[in-house]
Parts: sequence; structure tokens; C-alpha cells
Amino acid sequence: MKSKYVMDLHIFENDTNIIDRTGAESLIPVQEANEIIQGIVTQSAVLQRGRKLPNMTSRQYKMPVLDMLPIAYFVNGDSGQKKTTKMAWDKKFIVAEEIAVIVPIPEAVLDDAEYDIWAETKPRIIEAFGKKIDGAILFGDDKPTSWRADVVSTATTAKTVVTLAAEDNLYDKIMGEEGSIAMVENSGYFVNGHMADISMRAKLRGLKNANGDPLFKSDIQSGTTYSLDGSPMNFPNNGSFDKSKALMISGDFSQLVYSIRQDITFKLFTEGVVQNTDGSIAYNLMQNDMVALRAVMRMGWEIPNPINSVQTDRTKRCPFSVLKSK
Repeated sequence: MKSKYVMDLHIFENDTNIIDRTGAESLIPVQEANEIIQGIVTQSAVLQRGRKLPNMTSRQYKMPVLDMLPIAYFVNGDSGQKKTTKMAWDKKFIVAEEIAVIVPIPEAVLDDAEYDIWAETKPRIIEAFGKKIDGAILFGDDKPTSWRADVVSTATTAKTVVTLAAEDNLYDKIMGEEGSIAMVENSGYFVNGHMADISMRAKLRGLKNANGDPLFKSDIQSGTTYSLDGSPMNFPNNGSFDKSKALMISGDFSQLVYSIRQDITFKLFTEGVVQNTDGSIAYNLMQNDMVALRAVMRMGWEIPNPINSVQTDRTKRCPFSVLKSK
């Protein structure tokens, strides 16, 4: 049975009530779909920071990952024998799952020729997709069962989690020898980015040096640029970041890879029932004189986490660390 991964609203319809995609394309030009895809990448903190792989040609994308390093040996004397070694690769799979959003639109709005429907619907579609993608990848919120463990769960399993209590020094918890950045370095990776809850902005603004000067602002004229140890910070504001699970996620985001199986496609429904996730009816399209625009894309992601010379134990190796409150 085909998987459905639908946010916020679910729709059940009879195929005879569907205006096919050819009919919808007159309303939705191809370039608009392309703009929405680019907007989702910009809106989603994960897709913006992560590394995009080539588009998938099937539901599964097989990715070879280095699992065994070669070993070099000294040759004893002129007559010593050279030893052989080998390298090995493991395989990880990116599985594409469907993500969808439904935008109900009153028919009266469509009838108004002066109304720019795309000016209203594009931001909502982009925001909804970005929120769902970030929540699933970072925290496992409503994630498909075929997807791998989320970033926070992966870091928890690898024990790369730092707990911040009220009495702790925030600077040490991030920058210290046992801080969140060091956790990633101990796994053989270099941190190249951070994602944090918006509440971390105030915590970082409050950090001061021995003279009482703010660490993140050198003067009162220029804007504050948030970075840690030279790596930029993101503060996702699409509602996806769960500060009860993490205040900040640091890591090598080149190790978070994703691939798109299907770009945005659209269908326009003129009849049917739109339900909330609790089963209650949100809209009856016929009774409410509405149409519903459904946008669908398919994508998947993975953390390759190949073996490296610093940490050869895969159970302890993780390219991400988590700073969380106690």
C-alpha cells in the first residue's frame, strides 16, 4: 500500500471528483513548482544546511559508505615482506517517503480575478513542508517508519549529548574539553554548523568576558552575527525546533545527506471531505463552496557516518552532538 505522509489535514476523495493534473497545470505553472522547491530548501533549516545528493531514480537510493580502513605496515629491512590490507564498504539506503500538504481555498477567492492566489498559497506550502521535514529529521516528529533514527536520537545513542543545568557555565558546555563541539571532534569530525532553539539567542547574548563585555557583539552599531568557533548558527523559526529535546544541535552537516525522489506535484479537488488528524471534519468542499489544492513531494535522508581514524567504533561515532537543558 502506498505510504501517505500528510500534514495537519487528511483528505478522502472519490477519483471521479478529481480534476486531473493536466487541468491543474493551467493554474500551477512549472516554474511556480520549481520556486516552491527552492523555497522549501530555504525555509527548511535541515535542507539548507545538509548536503543534497542527486535526485533519486527509484524509491531507494543505495549509498556505499566506508566501513574499514586500510592499514599500513613497516617493512623490516631489505628482505622484509610487504603485507596486504583491504578496505571495505557498507551500504546504507535512503528511502523516499511522501510528504504532502492540503490548502483549502474558497471558490469565491478563485473567482476574484484580481486576487493573486500564489502570493498567498506559496508561503503556506513552503512553511508547512519545511516544518514537517525539520521536525522529522531532527526530532523524529511523525517520521515515517522506513526513515532512520532522527538526529537527536542518533546523538543520544552515541552518547554525544551535553546536559546544561541552571548553574552550569554555558561557554564551557559548548566550547570546553567536554563540551558539545568537542563531542563531535572526538568522533573524528569538525563542526561546520549549529542549529538552536530561538531561546538560545538570549543565552548567547548574555555571555560576557572577564571585563563584562558581550562575547557576541563588539559595538552597538553593527548587527550581531551568531557563530560558535567560526561556524554559523541557524535558529529555525518554522515551529519545528523542540527545545524540550534539544537547545542546540552541533555537527558536521555534510554528513546529513538528502535526496529528492519527486519534485512538487499538485492536484486540485473540487469535491471531497477534508479531515483533521483527530478525525473531525474540517471542510466539506461541496458544502463550503471550496476547492482543495494538494501539494506532494517525495524525499529521503541519511547519515553516512563513514569510519575514520579518530573513532573506529561505529557505536561511539556520531557527526552530531546535542546540548539540552537538564
